[in-house]
Amino acid sequence: MTEPLTLLLVDDDPVLTQVLARAFSRRGYKVYEAHNRREALQLCQQKNIDRCVLDLKIADESGLPLIPELLAIQPTLNIVMLTGYSSINTAVEAIKLGANQYLCKPADANDIEQAFEKTEGDSDANIQDSPPSINRLEWEHIQKVLADHDGNISATARALGMHRRTLQRKLQKKPVKG
Repeated sequence: MTEPLTLLLVDDDPVLTQVLARAFSRRGYKVYEAHNRREALQLCQQKNIDRCVLDLKIADESGLPLIPELLAIQPTLNIVMLTGYSSINTAVEAIKLGANQYLCKPADANDIEQAFEKTEGDSDANIQDSPPSINRLEWEHIQKVLADHDGNISATARALGMHRRTLQRKLQKKPVKG
């Protein structure tokens, strides 16, 4: 009999991790949950993990720096970055840092499992018929400048020439579609 696949869920939302843990346990996975960077690294050092679902925003921290840290411990780890704050910049950076896939919330266990299985690019991917909206472009630009300043809100606000509280309000909103 083969060993079950192991899955590490890293998200600061305990409800989401519990729902996903139940769904993946029913699929035969051995599931571990971490709600912050320290717990994720500790579990990765203690257990042999095959797959990881990593949230982009873990409390007030970015999940991006955790990708190379996890891969340094377990180089064959298959990581799917999951986020409610998607942007082109963070998707590109996640893949460059070693994530296998990047998914936008809401995503269920089926979506995540398909992402784990998809290991090659799709040359037939759909291309949008219309360019992104101004609001979406603003969101993307803010995300890029924020990443350039290592998540520092004050430095990002200065670079964008806006008040820190204005930037915080913009970041609290969900990303604009299209």
